[in-house]
Amino acid sequence: MKRFALIIFSVTLFSCVSPVEPVVEPARDDGGFELSARGLARMFASLPMEPSHLREVYDAVARSSGNGYDEEYTLDSLVMRPGAGMGPGTKAAVPQRPLRELVKEYLAEHAPTRAGVEDIMHLLADSGYQLYWPYSEDWDGETYPVVTFDPGFGAESNYGFELAPGPEGAVIVDTLDVDEAMARRRPVWVINSNSDAAFTPLELFSRKEISRPSPSSRPRRLMLRSFRMLRNYDSWFGGASEFWVRCGSVDGFTATTDAELKLYTPSVTDFMIVVKRRNVDKEIPYQAILVTDFTNQLDKLAFLIVEDDGGTRTNWRCQASVKIQSKSYGFDIDIPYNEKDDVVWRGQISARFFEEQDVVVGRFGDVICSFELD
Repeated sequence: MKRFALIIFSVTLFSCVSPVEPVVEPARDDGGFELSARGLARMFASLPMEPSHLREVYDAVARSSGNGYDEEYTLDSLVMRPGAGMGPGTKAAVPQRPLRELVKEYLAEHAPTRAGVEDIMHLLADSGYQLYWPYSEDWDGETYPVVTFDPGFGAESNYGFELAPGPEGAVIVDTLDVDEAMARRRPVWVINSNSDAAFTPLELFSRKEISRPSPSSRPRRLMLRSFRMLRNYDSWFGGASEFWVRCGSVDGFTATTDAELKLYTPSVTDFMIVVKRRNVDKEIPYQAILVTDFTNQLDKLAFLIVEDDGGTRTNWRCQASVKIQSKSYGFDIDIPYNEKDDVVWRGQISARFFEEQDVVVGRFGDVICSFELD
């Protein structure tokens, strides 16, 4: 989650895009409104929230998490579809005055008149920001959060606003140093940028029933059965690690001559796996198809795992290979990734590796995967 936008509202409305500067102390509150991670943290900490609003965020975050996304409540949902998490399913019940109404009231008081509250609400929805609630599953249902933001630059601590219930809703009672250890002990809301909304996590694909081939059918499928992340990637403010698993192979290859070989086009399978920070070093089961027709002619396949960090789209030029009459032939394959991605592992894997046992396990950088030929 590396995208940062800065839009400042002063006398007139204007916008600019720049990196978020690291902040070590609270900025002076001049009564204005700043559409940045820092400004949004100040805004949410200033809202007169009641327990029902905490529940609204918790339920939306739980729905996102249950669908394989991070523990997130996007501002797009908060503004346009209160209570809705990421992915399918009914949205959570929301209070009569959901958070969006508190936000509108705040903007009416703090944003310049010329900007227009509704215009700013739409800017919020389009901003790409979200409420990220790490370790939300441990919430006791009562404690008010500390509100902070992602300061960028890989920082592991920042300041945050401690909230407590007041006679007319939440009030700021203290300013604290916030780190991941605190987020494990008590609720912490982080304003950061969303990076997974445009993609469908493997979890949603895995829910669909995968029919097993009948004994009489010949195709064998190569399945990813589990995924285990050995370390967290990036700063905890950025949220979960989003891995892309990409496999380039010759799927259902049946060529027996050089002429038939030239007519064949290799395939690339790819999907996203979101691993929450609490799941580091835990084996997560999946049923993901990497190759739908794992033929005896398959010699080597190309395998790539990256942790998504964005950047310019590029390609890894690699090869998969097949055997025709005991002779190996290579296929050039372009497997996409982003220039800023952390390349966890890339290389060729022999087809024999997957046939050694019913379930085979391999370590690929800081990830351990298990596979099965179904």
